[in-house]
Amino acid sequence: MKKAAALLCLVASFACAQQRPAITGIAFVRMYAADAAASTAFYKDKLGFDRTTKNGIARYAVNDSQWLEVAPLPSPAPQSRIAAIAFTTRNAAQLQSYLKAHAVAIDRPLKNGSFAVRDPEGHLVIFVQQRPASSKTISPRAASHRLIHTGFWVHDRAKEDHFWRDILGFRPLWFGGQHDGEINYVSSQVPDGTDWIEYMLNRSETPSARSLGSMNHFSLGGAQMSDAVAALARNGCNGPECSKTQMGRDGKVQLNLFDPDLTRAEFMEFKPSGTTCCSPFTGPPPTEKENR
Repeated sequence: MKKAAALLCLVASFACAQQRPAITGIAFVRMYAADAAASTAFYKDKLGFDRTTKNGIARYAVNDSQWLEVAPLPSPAPQSRIAAIAFTTRNAAQLQSYLKAHAVAIDRPLKNGSFAVRDPEGHLVIFVQQRPASSKTISPRAASHRLIHTGFWVHDRAKEDHFWRDILGFRPLWFGGQHDGEINYVSSQVPDGTDWIEYMLNRSETPSARSLGSMNHFSLGGAQMSDAVAALARNGCNGPECSKTQMGRDGKVQLNLFDPDLTRAEFMEFKPSGTTCCSPFTGPPPTEKENR
């Protein structure tokens, strides 16, 4: 009887490990900065995000469940200024077990509601236990209150797809930028929400710092780009770079700023208003407030 009960527990435990808990959206993107004061001037003063610090890392609140982090640039300096990308999950402990069961090495074990792994190309991927939403007013001066996607340079799409799509369950969303018959951008939506990641399939192995910073980026969403431009202006961002909008290949109006370390902060409207190149969208667009 005891052996049967133990076997039942083992089987139940294995079944639980095989069930992936919900991954509901982006929690934060962490960047490196060489100059803390210049970084603060960009994220706090220009973009308008409230700033706090913990363990030497600056945190800029986007809303009550999303934020941007800026850490000191280590020595020797890495090529990329994106240090980590993080996602919310409804059960961090179960997700860690699930990934272990799928032979994904745990880079940083679960502690205080988060753990980390690395994707096949070495990007640090953090999963954060989802918290209840609050009604607290967050960053009232901010030019956007939604972090909707992050992009990063990818060399081997097949290996990345196995990790992000086959194991984690991210869903195909859009692809575009077909230059000389080759796809340049591939978007995959989180399994249980509307945020997404974007592979940047740059063919050059020696991109410039600005090109790399453009690929390794984050995107802030809004219903109308004019609202973001007006908020930037109120924050003293009045140069041409603060109002120069353009139509992206995905048919969405966007505006691009670069932080002092050349990481691209992309403002983007939630929905397309122009012609969408290359493929249709296969998932719903994000909104101002997400039900996670």
